[in-house]
Amino acid sequence: MTALASFNVRSSKQSEWIDISSEVHKAVAESGVKEGIAVVFVPHTTASVTVNENADPDVPGDLRLALDLISPDRGEFRHGEGNSAAHVKTSLISPSLTLIVAGGKLLLGTWQGILFTEHDGPRTRKVHVRTMGE
Repeated sequence: MTALASFNVRSSKQSEWIDISSEVHKAVAESGVKEGIAVVFVPHTTASVTVNENADPDVPGDLRLALDLISPDRGEFRHGEGNSAAHVKTSLISPSLTLIVAGGKLLLGTWQGILFTEHDGPRTRKVHVRTMGE
């Protein structure tokens, strides 16, 4: 059994981390898959998804700070749109996740959530969730 669900995420800042856990949980529940996997995919080159703590609002801010230190905007970048740092951050984090579905639910830890990471906003982005299994 497979199912595909899609939803939009709207960022309001250039760099923003948005908890999309509830939307992904809903897509998995509606898929009918009880045992399998869910792939979360962002079809954009300057946005990504990751799993990390969603209980403390300081964690995404700390992660954003660390990424800005790793990939700051640099005058030496040659990409004409001026958003090379955003492309680097997307490559470091990844535009996709593979998650385990067990008992019809995502198998995540107590403090884990699914975070959409915007690196070149504000924008409206698409997120796809492909659920596969039995």
